[in-house]
Amino acid sequence: MQREYIRKGKQPGKHEHIAELQRRQIDAKHFFINCAFIAAGVLVAAFGLKGFLMPSSFIDGGITGISLIISNVSSISVSLLILILNIPFMLLALSTVGRQFAVKSIIAITLLAIAVHFIPYPVVTHDKLLVAAFGGFFLGLGIGLAIRGGAVLDGTEVMAVYLNKKFSLTVGTVILIFNVFIFLSAAYILSVETALYAILTYFAASKTVDFIVDGIEEYIGVSIITDKPEEVRLAIIENLGRGCTLYMAKNGFAPRGELLKDTEVVYTVITRLELSKLKNEIDKIDIKAFVIMNPIFDAKGGMVKKKPLRKLRQQGKREEEITKNGR
Repeated sequence: MQREYIRKGKQPGKHEHIAELQRRQIDAKHFFINCAFIAAGVLVAAFGLKGFLMPSSFIDGGITGISLIISNVSSISVSLLILILNIPFMLLALSTVGRQFAVKSIIAITLLAIAVHFIPYPVVTHDKLLVAAFGGFFLGLGIGLAIRGGAVLDGTEVMAVYLNKKFSLTVGTVILIFNVFIFLSAAYILSVETALYAILTYFAASKTVDFIVDGIEEYIGVSIITDKPEEVRLAIIENLGRGCTLYMAKNGFAPRGELLKDTEVVYTVITRLELSKLKNEIDKIDIKAFVIMNPIFDAKGGMVKKKPLRKLRQQGKREEEITKNGR
C-alpha cells in the first residue's frame, strides 16, 4: 500500500500506516493459524496411516489408497508413492485453484510423506473393524485439519475441481467414481474383504472431514415472512438472544393487475438446537407465518457464535453482585 502512495507522489498518512499494520497483523495471524492446522493435520493423518491402516494392509480412497495398493504389491514405500503420485495433481492445482493453495498443498504432502517415513507411530490394534473405523477417523481428521489450513493431503479433490470445470460432473460425483475404481482394483488385486473394509474406512474418513470442514455445530438460516415482523424480531433478540436482519419484500401471491403488498422478511441464523425454540416463539406470535429454513455450513461474526444477550446480562449481574459483596 505504501508503494502505491509513492507511485502516486503522495506520502501515506497516519491512518494509512495503522490500517496497513492491522492488515499485516491479520495476515500474520491467519498464516500461523493455517500453519498450525496443516501441521496438526499431517501428524494426525500419518498416525491414522501408520497406527492403523498400514500394519493391517488396509487402504483408503484417493491417491493415498492407490499408494497403499501399490505398496502392498511391491517393495516401494508408501511415503515415496504419496509424494510422487500427487505431483501431477499439484501441478494441476497451480492452474485450477491457485499458486498459494498449490504451494501449501505441496508442503503439506511432503510433510506427510516425511512423517509417515520417519516418525515411529505405535501400532494401536489389529482388529479389522477398529482399524477400518479409527484408521478412517484419524485420516479424515488429518485431511480436514489440513483443509482448514488451506491445503490438501490428497490430489483427488484437485482433479475433481478440474473435471468439474471441463465437464458437467459435480466434484462429489468425480470423487465417487474415482474411489469406486480404486475399490474395484483393491478387490481384484488384494481381496474382496480388503475392498469392503476400505469402503468402511473411506466413509469414516469422509464423514470426519465433513465434521471438521463444515463444523460440528450445524447452522440454519431462517427466513420468516409474517404480518408481525417487529414482534418476531423482538422475540428473536430478547428470548433467543440472537441477531436478525429485516429486509423489504413484496407479497407476490396476487392476481394480475393487483398492487403487490409490501412486507418485511425477518432473517436470522441459529443452531439446529435452537430451531425448536424459534418455531415455538414464531407460533406464539403468528401461527400462519411462512418460515423457510436452509442449512448453512458455517457462520462468522454477528451473534451466532457469541453468548446470547440474556446470558450476557445474567453474567453481568453476577459480576456486579460479586463486586458489591467484595466491597
